[in-house]
Amino acid sequence: MNNKAVHFSENKICKLFGISYPVIQAGMIWCSGWELASAVSNAGGLGLIGSGSMYPEILKDQIRKCKSATTKPFGVNVPLLYPDIEKHIEIILEEKVPVVFSSAGNPKTWTSKLKSSGVIVVHVVSNVRFALKAVEAGVDAVVCEGFEAGGHNGREELTTMVLIPMVRSAVSIPLIAAGGIGTGAGLMAALSLGAEGVQIGSRFVASNESSAHQNFKEEVLSAGEDSTILALKALTPVRLLKNKFYQDVKHLEDTCAQASELQHLLGHGRAKKGMFEGDLEEGELEIGQIAGMIKMINPASEILDSIVSEYIALKEEIISGTGKY
Repeated sequence: MNNKAVHFSENKICKLFGISYPVIQAGMIWCSGWELASAVSNAGGLGLIGSGSMYPEILKDQIRKCKSATTKPFGVNVPLLYPDIEKHIEIILEEKVPVVFSSAGNPKTWTSKLKSSGVIVVHVVSNVRFALKAVEAGVDAVVCEGFEAGGHNGREELTTMVLIPMVRSAVSIPLIAAGGIGTGAGLMAALSLGAEGVQIGSRFVASNESSAHQNFKEEVLSAGEDSTILALKALTPVRLLKNKFYQDVKHLEDTCAQASELQHLLGHGRAKKGMFEGDLEEGELEIGQIAGMIKMINPASEILDSIVSEYIALKEEIISGTGKY
């Protein structure tokens, strides 16, 4: 065990997944392929392949490539509303993926089947009610995601700082914080609020290994504190960068358009167009509020090391009483 990992030797999330640091890279659509997942796992965190943007055969190929690139634990993020969910689950079991993070659906549907095959199951929730349902379904841990996060969000618009202690007081299983976290200070805050680990998406979008288009990565770097917004609430709330597509959405929302009109505008493939193909005008550019703090594209290993190193430095400053915090 290295000197940094010693700081997390008793951490529940590290023990659950067999990793060195309690940092999980989110399984973001169009951004989280095998290269990013394996890089994060090799660096001591838990990498996730984002299956929500993959056909079944592509997912199988991604899993196999990830296996070839790392001997460390990794997982797959599975949106439960995905139309080919049965095929995805079958592939995950065939390929013996050790960890599944499920989201956007009822955790009872697949948790028992996955766990009976030895898979560790984690479910993403946005409120206490869903956290309790996930516990009832038998998951091993929950991700509590505040509405600062990029992509699809809860309708309650609970912030991470409010959500984590609420869920912590309601459940006893390991808790992972998500939404607005991308630094060592964010990791420190999450653990202080009652989480045992963090899930980070936006910061890893701006990594060398992210499969996001270079245009999108650079747009993230130019984001300010007010560059993202929660939109499309009549459909499914999603946090995205303000661009021409968002302005078209805003016009419909301001004129009290029907949900069907918003759905027609959204169409199919908007996220792919923006995040994977790099269309900054007509694409949907999903990213979290912390984009305003991201100023460089780095290797995933450097991002993880920076988060862990900052956390340890802050911890030592607090213990010694010499820090600014």
